[in-house]
Amino acid sequence: MSVNRALAWLPAVLAAAVVAAAPAEGQQPPGARDFHTRYLELVSAAGPTDSARLDRLFSLHWEYTNTEFPEHATYVGYPGQNGRWTDLSLAAIERRKRELRDPLLVLESIERSRLSERDRLNYDLFRRNLEEALEGARFPSEYLALTQLGGPQYLADVIQAMPAASVRDYEDMVARLERLPAVVDQTIVLVGKGVAAGVTPPRITLRDVPSQVRGLIGEDPMATPLLAPFARFPPGIPAREQARLRAAAARAYTERVRPAYQRLLEYLTTSYLPRTRESIAATSLPEGVAWYAYNVRVQTTTNRTPAEIHALGLAEVKRIRAEMDSLIRATGFQGGFVEFTQFLRTDPQFFYADSASLVRGYRDIAKRIDPELVKLFGRLPRLPYGVTTIPSYAAKSQTTAYYQPGSLEAGRAGKFFVNTYALDTRPKWEMEALSAHEAVPGHHLQIALAQELENLPEFRRFGSTTAFVEGWALYSESLGPGLGLYQDAYSKFGQLTYEMWRAIRLVLDPGIHAFGWTRQQAIDYFKANSAKTEHDITVEVDRYIVWPGQALAYKSGELKIKELRAYAELELGAAFDVRRFHDQVLGEGALPLDVLEGRIREWVAAQKGAQRPK
Repeated sequence: MSVNRALAWLPAVLAAAVVAAAPAEGQQPPGARDFHTRYLELVSAAGPTDSARLDRLFSLHWEYTNTEFPEHATYVGYPGQNGRWTDLSLAAIERRKRELRDPLLVLESIERSRLSERDRLNYDLFRRNLEEALEGARFPSEYLALTQLGGPQYLADVIQAMPAASVRDYEDMVARLERLPAVVDQTIVLVGKGVAAGVTPPRITLRDVPSQVRGLIGEDPMATPLLAPFARFPPGIPAREQARLRAAAARAYTERVRPAYQRLLEYLTTSYLPRTRESIAATSLPEGVAWYAYNVRVQTTTNRTPAEIHALGLAEVKRIRAEMDSLIRATGFQGGFVEFTQFLRTDPQFFYADSASLVRGYRDIAKRIDPELVKLFGRLPRLPYGVTTIPSYAAKSQTTAYYQPGSLEAGRAGKFFVNTYALDTRPKWEMEALSAHEAVPGHHLQIALAQELENLPEFRRFGSTTAFVEGWALYSESLGPGLGLYQDAYSKFGQLTYEMWRAIRLVLDPGIHAFGWTRQQAIDYFKANSAKTEHDITVEVDRYIVWPGQALAYKSGELKIKELRAYAELELGAAFDVRRFHDQVLGEGALPLDVLEGRIREWVAAQKGAQRPK
C-alpha cells in the first residue's frame, strides 16, 4: 500500500472538504485571497496561446495545491510551506470548495482542438480530476477525519518527513509544533459535527485510537515521536543552535502540543467513541449508496457495479484457490488447505524471534531484487529507497507494510515501512511478495519513475490514481520469478496468498458495504481462503470498513495490466519485449485504466506497423 500518513488524516484533502471550526491563527496560506483573481485573469488572458495558458493553469494550480495543503508540499518537496498546517476552518474549506470551479473555468476557455496530442491528454486528465473532486464534494468525508489509519495522531509522520539540514528547517519544525494544537482542536470540532450528522467511523474500528494518542504524550518531550528529529542534528548546525532549537521544541511540546493531545484523548474516550455508530456499511451513512458507488468508480476507474466486482472476486478466489491446492499437493504435505495454512501460521520455522532480524530479512530481499531489475525494465529511477519500521505507537492497528514516497526535490528517499508488532504474525513466506509490492519493482520503482518524468506537469508526475498505483504494485508481485524470487514452495505459496488476499477484497468490500456482510462474516471468509494470520486479517477487514472502495483498486489494476500484457504478447509475437512493455506502461505516470488501455493499444499498433515490410 502506498500512502502518505501525513495526508491520510485530511480526508479528501485535495477535493476540498467542508470543516466546521474557527480559522486558526497562522494557518491562512499566504496570498490565499489572490488565487481566485489569478484564475479569473487567466480565463480572460488574450495574448498567450491555448497551450501556453494550459501550462500556466497547471503551474498556478500546483502553486495553489501546495499553498493550501502544506503537508502535501512537504512530501513533494515544494518549498516555503513547511512551517504551516492546512487550515481546516469552515471559512477556508468553504472557500476552497467554491474555488474548485475556478480551474474549470480556465479549462472551458481553452480550445481543446488547438492543443497538441500531449496537451490534450494533460487537459483531459486534469479535467477528469477536477470533475471527480466536484462530484465528491457533496459527500461529507471530512467528518471521517479520525480513524485508526489516519488522523492528527499521525502528525509526527509529517514532521519526520520534513527537511532536516539547516537551522531554518528546524525552525519550521518548531513552528509546526507550535501550531499543531489548532489542527487537533479543529479535528475535535469536525468529528463532533460528524456525530451530529450521523457520519462517524464504526466504533469497533476505533478501539486502538486512544492508545495511538497515548503513544505521543509521555512526560519526556524527547521521548515523543513528534520530536524525533531534535534527537539528532546534522553536523553543520552549531551546538548552541542545536540546544536552542531543542529547547524551543520541548517548550512547544510541553506547553501546547501535549495539552492538545490530552484534550483529544479526553474527548475520544468520554464523548466521541461512545457516540460513534455500530453499523459498519458505508451504505448505512446518509446518501451512503451513492457515496459508495462514487468511491467504487473513482478507486477502480471503471464503471463496474459493486455486484459485478463481487462476482469477479468470487471467480478470482476460486481460480487462485485451485492453484494453491495444487501447490499444497506438490509439496507432499499430508493434509488439506486448512491444515496447511494452519501450519504456515503457527510453525516457528516461519517466524523471526526479534524485530531486528525481520527488518534485516526485508533489507536482504530488497538488495537481492535490485540488481535483477535491468532484466525487466529499460529505465530505472535515480531516487533510492530504504526499509524501516512502522512507528510502535501505530503498529498494532496498521497493515503489514506500506510505502511512503520520497522526493528528489526534498532530498528524501522512499521508505518501505514494515510492521514489527506481534512477530508471530509476520511470517517469512510473505516477505518476498510484500517486498516486490511495496519497494521494487512495485511502489518505489513506479512512483519514483513518475516523479522523474520530464515534460509532464506536476499534477501528473505526482499523480496517484489508485487503480494504477496499486494495480502496478500487485502486478509486480507476479514478476517475482523473473527476479529470482519464490524459489521455494512456501514463498510461492506466499505469493499466491497475497494474490488471494487482493481477490478476497473484491468479495469483502462490496460484501460489507453493499450486501450486508457482518464484520465476523468477512473475517471468517478471509480466514477460510487465505494463509494470512488472524491479526492481519482483522486489521485488514477493519481497513476495508473505514476506507470503502479503496481495496478494490488493486485487483482492478492488476487484471487490466495483465490483460494488456497478454494482448501485446499475442499481437507482437516474437517481437514482444517485456522491458519495452513495462517502460510503456510506466512512461506516462499513473493513468486511469481506460486511458492506459488506449495508450498500450496505440503502442502495439505502432510496433506492428514498424514490423511491416517497407
